Amino acid sequence: MDRGEKKRNTDQDSWPERIRQATARLEHCDLCPRGCGVNRLAGETGFCGIGALARVASWGPHPGEESVLVGGKGSGAIFFSGCNLGCVFCQNAEISADPASGQEMDSEALAGIMLDLASQGCANINLVTPSHVVPQIMAALALARKSGLTLPVVYNSSGYDGTDTLELLQGMVDVYMPDTKFWTRDSAGRYLGAPDYPRVMRRALAAMLGQVGDLVVDERGRAVRGLLVRHLVMPGLGEESRAILAFIAREISSRTWLNLMDQYHPCHRAAAFPELDRTPDPREIEQVRAHARHLGFDRIEERDLGRLLALLGLGARE
Repeated sequence: MDRGEKKRNTDQDSWPERIRQATARLEHCDLCPRGCGVNRLAGETGFCGIGALARVASWGPHPGEESVLVGGKGSGAIFFSGCNLGCVFCQNAEISADPASGQEMDSEALAGIMLDLASQGCANINLVTPSHVVPQIMAALALARKSGLTLPVVYNSSGYDGTDTLELLQGMVDVYMPDTKFWTRDSAGRYLGAPDYPRVMRRALAAMLGQVGDLVVDERGRAVRGLLVRHLVMPGLGEESRAILAFIAREISSRTWLNLMDQYHPCHRAAAFPELDRTPDPREIEQVRAHARHLGFDRIEERDLGRLLALLGLGARE
């Protein structure tokens, strides 16, 4: 049993009370920084569009995640419908902007998905866009652990997470994987509909690191515990990228595992914002990566196309 699992077992005595506290907050919802105040237990919905039950759009082994997450058979991704952000360039808008997508699931059904993913040999349970359904996830995870789930749990969020909600997840989450989207209030307000995002994101990263520390990878190259940060390089916003990286190096940790993503392309409502209606120039992406190296980051995700093709069953055959 590793240190993370020992810590999780120690914390489990407090899980029922924390699940009760989290669920009670749905009655006047303040789970995320939106603070909508609606009674989700009575079926009311706020910004995220989700009521008392979580909605799951899809789930299954996901080969396209970071190298330390996919293992041999993929990361066990669960994609939740709805979202607490309004990214104008969202690449999953069909589920994030449509809270009616997918199917409602109670805690037993959601726990069943987690156990099914484990039985398929997935390397972890990857909770995609979880910030608005934390109580539902907590209840399901408690049931899954009781039924024998031992896989690491990955909290794959936008970074728009309240620290009081993250505190409830202590010992339940093994790997935090937040996005770091924008540095300025102007950009966050314009492109996310959340001008407070930069402040919230900075506090969230500090809280996440405080819970799990720098990323720990086992002898098989799989993440078992720690912080992994994503940043999508946007066209024309290199200055914000550099500011985010400087913050992480200075106030979080230069040992942070970074994924500087280069796959931005205009989608959803991006065409309405001329400055975002293009892909980044390769030079823009390399400048961000070079700045990360200059700041001392030496754990930067490298895309391995061969590994991805092999996981998809498309690799070279004899």
